[in-house]
Amino acid sequence: MARSEVVSSSGEELILVDELDREIGQRAKSDCHSGNGVLHRAFSIFLFNEDDELLLQRRSAEKPLWPDYWSNTCCSHPRVGETMEQALSRRLAEELGIECRLHFLYKFKYHAQYGAVGAEHEYCWVYYGRYSGTVDVNDREISEVRYVPATAMEEEIASSPDSFTPWLKMEWTQITSCYLDNILAGNDSAVAVVQNQSRSTT
Repeated sequence: MARSEVVSSSGEELILVDELDREIGQRAKSDCHSGNGVLHRAFSIFLFNEDDELLLQRRSAEKPLWPDYWSNTCCSHPRVGETMEQALSRRLAEELGIECRLHFLYKFKYHAQYGAVGAEHEYCWVYYGRYSGTVDVNDREISEVRYVPATAMEEEIASSPDSFTPWLKMEWTQITSCYLDNILAGNDSAVAVVQNQSRSTT
């Protein structure tokens, strides 16, 4: 049975950053995502099982931005006073009941507008890991999970692009271009960090 725990709020304080990802202040999550958004720090996680399948989640219908869209395994924000490592561990446990070692890939800045409702404007740190255990879904955050072969993701996105969150599509393009071969081969030490990038979508 899925859990149903409140693990986040619109008032929690997120970390504001400048164009070089340097901390410059803090602001409530709701303010960070309203209008055109305010640039803040975030993270995105991709977990692959032993069969080289990617764990996807469908965002809860309660989400104000991109509800019911399919996205990568987990994505959220470090809170004020929290290290990135603490935030990664906390959020995997809150959303999926998972503990997993993660590897940093790269970070990039992007902007994505969700109509008049609001926007994501984030400096996002992207991670991956290997996990083949059980998943304990928190249905306040996630409505559904499924595994997709990594080799089939590009076709899925191409056939139904409006079903996926914009950051997943941006990140998957970069992962397949620079990292996926080494990830699937288990060559963690060969996964190289690339330069920061800026992306936008509407």
